[in-house]
Amino acid sequence: MYQQSYGQPAYNARPPSAAPSHYSNHSSRHGSPPMAPPGADPQLWQYFSAVDRDHSGSISVSELQAALVNGDWTRFDVDTVKMLMGIFDSDRSGSISFNEFSGLWKYITDWQNVFRHFDSDRSGSIEGRELAEALRSFGYTLSPHLLHLVERKYASPSTGYGPPPGITFDRFVRACVVVKTLTEAFQRVDSDRDGWVQMNYEQFMSIVLSAP
Repeated sequence: MYQQSYGQPAYNARPPSAAPSHYSNHSSRHGSPPMAPPGADPQLWQYFSAVDRDHSGSISVSELQAALVNGDWTRFDVDTVKMLMGIFDSDRSGSISFNEFSGLWKYITDWQNVFRHFDSDRSGSIEGRELAEALRSFGYTLSPHLLHLVERKYASPSTGYGPPPGITFDRFVRACVVVKTLTEAFQRVDSDRDGWVQMNYEQFMSIVLSAP
């Protein structure tokens, strides 16, 4: 019988860190951009200003999605963009300020380091064995069945030609965050840590629907 396990990460690779491998500069200059806050990193402010296309002083979901691209130049999945907004929009304004953007930038850079570490064949995507190794490094040893489900759910859309697509950077981040979120929610219910829980329908739905 396959034993699910969750524990301490073996590889110290945390999400949250700096710049995406690529960001697309589609800045359309309407009026003068706002001044940089005192003490702001000039390079980071330049990135922020390029993403803030309407010069409102904050970044919307659509502006962030337009700026973030994967290594193969595909745009970030909108669900991943919304997840990132949800994590870093600390004041729940619906947009990202410069201070919030600083945290987001660092987060993405940290995740990029993780992605590059586990993309052992340098294909630009994460496949089966690489995914298993990445999740195991975070302390999540999933069964082959669950790994297959994760890979199938977060794989890039297929073109219908060639081998099955792997998981691009943006979807890899979301997959790892979802596994982490669901595992931590399960652990809160699994008080004796035996891998078994008893819960009602309301609890189950709350856990599933709370995942990003």
